[in-house]
Amino acid sequence: MASTFSADCLHEIFEHLEEDKTALYSCSLVNRLWCKISVKILWRNIWNYKVIYQQPSLRAVSSILSTLIACLPDKSKELLHQNNIFISTPTSKSPLFNYAAFCKVLSICGIGKIVDNVLRNGIPDNSPSLKNKYYIIANEIIKMFMDQISLKKLIYDQKIQLNKFSFTCYFGAKDLSELRCSSYLTSDFFYWLSRTCHNLQLIAIEFHNHEISKELKEFISSQNNLKSLILISYYNNSWSNIIPALKKHSSTLTKLHLYSYSKNVIVPLLFVSLFTNLREFILSFYRESDTEDFKSLQYAKFPKLQTLKIPYQCPNPEHVIKFLETNGKYLKKFYTIENYNALNLSIAKLCPNLQRLFIRFNRDEIDILKAILINCQYLESIKIWCGEDYLIEKEVLKTVANYSLNNFCELKLFNHSKSDFVSSEDLESFFISWKNRKSKQLLKLTILKDTKIDNNCYYGLDEYEENMKIIEKYESLRIIKFRAKDYIKEEEEEEVLDNHYFFKIGII
Repeated sequence: MASTFSADCLHEIFEHLEEDKTALYSCSLVNRLWCKISVKILWRNIWNYKVIYQQPSLRAVSSILSTLIACLPDKSKELLHQNNIFISTPTSKSPLFNYAAFCKVLSICGIGKIVDNVLRNGIPDNSPSLKNKYYIIANEIIKMFMDQISLKKLIYDQKIQLNKFSFTCYFGAKDLSELRCSSYLTSDFFYWLSRTCHNLQLIAIEFHNHEISKELKEFISSQNNLKSLILISYYNNSWSNIIPALKKHSSTLTKLHLYSYSKNVIVPLLFVSLFTNLREFILSFYRESDTEDFKSLQYAKFPKLQTLKIPYQCPNPEHVIKFLETNGKYLKKFYTIENYNALNLSIAKLCPNLQRLFIRFNRDEIDILKAILINCQYLESIKIWCGEDYLIEKEVLKTVANYSLNNFCELKLFNHSKSDFVSSEDLESFFISWKNRKSKQLLKLTILKDTKIDNNCYYGLDEYEENMKIIEKYESLRIIKFRAKDYIKEEEEEEVLDNHYFFKIGII
């Protein structure tokens, strides 16, 4: 049966299994063709950026490192032996595939973590040879990557200093489409990039220092069709020095994500008005003072803007309302944690074409939810906090059942604290109302949970056995599709947490 599928057909099928590594591994055991196709997908990106602060298992990193060592050219292996570095490989023979050649993503920090974890397992932390061996192994692996593969994504921050490694000799990154890096990196690095990489689609830069090199500015200017830009500011630094280099991209940039963790510095925002073709704008600031310059954007026009997300400190709500008066009619997605009454009221009037929404409603604002459901005729999905100062869960269900329009098909509920009890009768009444709607759309009902909180503190409607019986009943009738989901994971997928890689580098 396995041999009846062509390679192209198998590749198309396996692409849908990219997130299911267990299934891909099982496919690799069928025959050589299946093995090659599944291994190419498994090794495409061996770094897991969605793991926050997770310590990778020694078994996993040892397996990756030993495989990479087996793929090293003979010259590199000899160098390791000369420096008394002996890392076992999966087999004494040549590996079945050149696994490194399958990788399209290179994380310099990820390689550093792998090497460091394996070395520290066998050598005391105070060993004088540890650091030298660390650099030798990491450098040889990076050289192999840069020499023989066509990289699509390069992730290089300041956490690993490979001072013996020169990028000028290696050309594997000439086809890069995505770069994530730190402004700390040497001017030589950016000089090399500006000569070899001109077609990046996404650039993400962490700003840790005041001085921005001329080479970094030239590198940004050298790009021909930059579409996505992520700028992250730390301490008392900002991106103000590179704004002139960004002007060239005013017509091509469609996604802009700004993150600020600065102190005692005004983060400039007026430059955002240059990018009139923006489709997505994320403003993730942790201090209220960082948002002061948003007032310079309140009258700016973005006729193609479809997504606006402000997940932490919201600018002055009056400035946001002014911004929505100009741009709200274009929005399809809007996300903010602000629960300012006037702002909530303005959404129904100013954002008629919304498809997805998250705002926090105060406990007495059920009428505002009703107005949004009625006036936002294209609304498909809404996420709502319940409990204490927020809406009552039972009232939300009743309002959604009675006032949501035909396009509506997804409700996400997060109980921030204990809400009024939703009885099985209330829940069944909601499902019956949904069943009797003219649209006959299946409802996606998601209960969000904060897994960091002790289970005894969780008060979602699905914690009650009788409610779960009702849920299962209407799932079997295909009236609803239910799932319970980690709130943090949901926020990551919505790109409203620190989804840039600097906080998420881990190893599978």
